[in-house]
Amino acid sequence: MSDIVLKTENLTKRYGGVHALEGANFELRKGEHVAIMGDNGAGKSTFVRQITGVEQRTSGQIWFDGKEVNFAGPIEARTAGIETVFQNLALADDLDVPSNLFLGREKVLFNLGPFSILDRKYMRKATEAALVRTAVKIPNLSNTIRHMSGGQRQCVAIARTATFASKLIIMDEPTAALGVQETAQVENIVRTLKDNGEPLILISHNMRQVFDLCDRIVVFRRGRIVANLRKENTDGNDIVSYITGAKTGEAELAA
Repeated sequence: MSDIVLKTENLTKRYGGVHALEGANFELRKGEHVAIMGDNGAGKSTFVRQITGVEQRTSGQIWFDGKEVNFAGPIEARTAGIETVFQNLALADDLDVPSNLFLGREKVLFNLGPFSILDRKYMRKATEAALVRTAVKIPNLSNTIRHMSGGQRQCVAIARTATFASKLIIMDEPTAALGVQETAQVENIVRTLKDNGEPLILISHNMRQVFDLCDRIVVFRRGRIVANLRKENTDGNDIVSYITGAKTGEAELAA
């Protein structure tokens, strides 16, 4: 497992009698970008919530960075090196860019509890470095999130994720609500992450995007993984067949 960043075995989540996720076996290797696809309710976001500690799994095992883990919550997962861009972005509208990047992990000059003095100079410099590293262009870092476009908000969320993720980045539909130009900007950031060798899990319904940005495609249907394919060994029609159930065999293993 030396080059395996994340591995799950028989990962299962049930809500009472509803089997939202059933027996998911998944692997992600260093530097690999993997897409997770499937129809609404297929189990994609449920899978991510189990990995990141947002919910507690019903059964199964998770290994991260070579160790078996059982995250009690998302803060533990974040501390371990997993950063996630959720669909709601989790940004504070009335704060500026540096404050959002360091939200919940602010740097302080003097720790005086609720009266602590923030090291704003450090946070601004670190933010500028993070934006350069991820190729994110924000004209004015002092602008509050409220006054930014949807694309700029998404870029801030991704930059925050890339700044602190030491081992794994997860993006849940990062371009679902964006226009063409803003989508292109986000995709360029993902390519920069690939060039930097940072592993990524991308949840997306955008077939063109998945084939452009990812090495491998994992398809969920009704809570189960039904396909695991290298992008060069498949095409859009094949993926759609798995998503809709036209192909219903056991999950194909990536070469």
